Amino acid sequence: MGRMFGTDGVRGIANKELTPTLAYNLGKAGAYVLTSGTHKPKILVGMDTRISGEMLESALVAGILSVGAEAVCLGVVPTPAVAYLTRKYGADAGVVISASHNPVEYNGIKFFDGQGYKLSDELEDKIQSIIESNFEGVPCPVGDGIGRRTFEQGALKEYVDYAVSTIDTNLSGMKIALDCANGAAYKAAVDGFKLLGAEVYPIYNNPDGININRKCGSTHPEDLMKYVVDNGCHLGLAFDGDADRCLAVDEKGNLVDGDFIMAICGKHMKEQGKLNKNTTVVTVMSNMGLFIAMDKEEINLVKTKVGDRYVLEEMLKEGYVIGGEQSGHIIFLEHNTTGDGLVTALQLSAIVKKSGKMLSELASIMKVLPQVLVNAKVPNNRKNIYIDDMQIVEEIQKIEEKMDGKGRVLIRPSGTEPLVRVMLEGEDQKEIDIIAHNLAKLIEEKAAIPLQ
Repeated sequence: MGRMFGTDGVRGIANKELTPTLAYNLGKAGAYVLTSGTHKPKILVGMDTRISGEMLESALVAGILSVGAEAVCLGVVPTPAVAYLTRKYGADAGVVISASHNPVEYNGIKFFDGQGYKLSDELEDKIQSIIESNFEGVPCPVGDGIGRRTFEQGALKEYVDYAVSTIDTNLSGMKIALDCANGAAYKAAVDGFKLLGAEVYPIYNNPDGININRKCGSTHPEDLMKYVVDNGCHLGLAFDGDADRCLAVDEKGNLVDGDFIMAICGKHMKEQGKLNKNTTVVTVMSNMGLFIAMDKEEINLVKTKVGDRYVLEEMLKEGYVIGGEQSGHIIFLEHNTTGDGLVTALQLSAIVKKSGKMLSELASIMKVLPQVLVNAKVPNNRKNIYIDDMQIVEEIQKIEEKMDGKGRVLIRPSGTEPLVRVMLEGEDQKEIDIIAHNLAKLIEEKAAIPLQ
């Protein structure tokens, strides 16, 4: 068996790849690995609005109970709510049943440890090894040793109250549109903004189990962009299915992605004296325009591999307080241990309110550099040719010297296909398009030459 866990838990088509049997096994193995000691272990379980959620929850909870742990079912709540409440309730672990921004046929299972952090590769591998060993050595209690399931009706309100408490201003006088993706934000986001006095205009907040992420939310913000303008809103906010990410739309209908949000929030935090080590953590996929903008603001950027778990690792290692991805997955470590769409939305809205400026003016801090992405077809065993072949290495160096700090070359081998992705950013769209295609062609030609 290959590795069961991906970059964000176990994910697949529900009832085909992610079966109730697999959910049961993950619940049983996860509960065993993540709990210890003589006390009765407690594990929180939350989910998004997918039709397959209840099926997988039943199986997952059965697995948890089978090793003597207690399962506390939170119902439909955002992923960051599970991370926060795991800490607040003193639980041993938390589990979320969600496939985030994926279509409805998919679902996923991801774990948090007792501190609300996603699991390390080592812990995930341990869970998988226990499943593969057919639960050798895992206890199977009987009688009063079997776990109980309980329901926590007030969980969502506790999370919303906490998220609201992370800002120090009300939002009265603001007209704010919320695209809830027919997902886990459908109640949390609306309740949170109403508590703060905003005039709320929600769309896609009527989940029916099958309409999650369907042409809406952070992956499809087009309707929100039009809605904000048509209704004269100050701004719009779009969440994904499990509400751990958020994108914004300014009053003119322009998309304000995660790079812009980090630029705006990072600058504000620096002005407030809250930007520890004067640094924001981003991934290699952040636009070069963010680097140029933050250089002008004398804010340092640290780059990691793509994936919020790598951003978080760097933040924890060095004590940084903000980091995230262009996709809107942003971590405010002072407030939560994972990307939190509602907290992000509230932080940005508070800055707009307190500054007295429109979001478009705040977003003008950064100018996006044009970007081109070209796939170079290469054999799987030649994916490192852009590092190993000196002619390619020298050509990349020449391109970057020509750009003189106002552009870059980023090459990423595909993890699933015989491809190397060639991305260029620069000031001139036509110029970088030609350069990117020429570089991809050179990589393909060199990769086709047989190894000596």
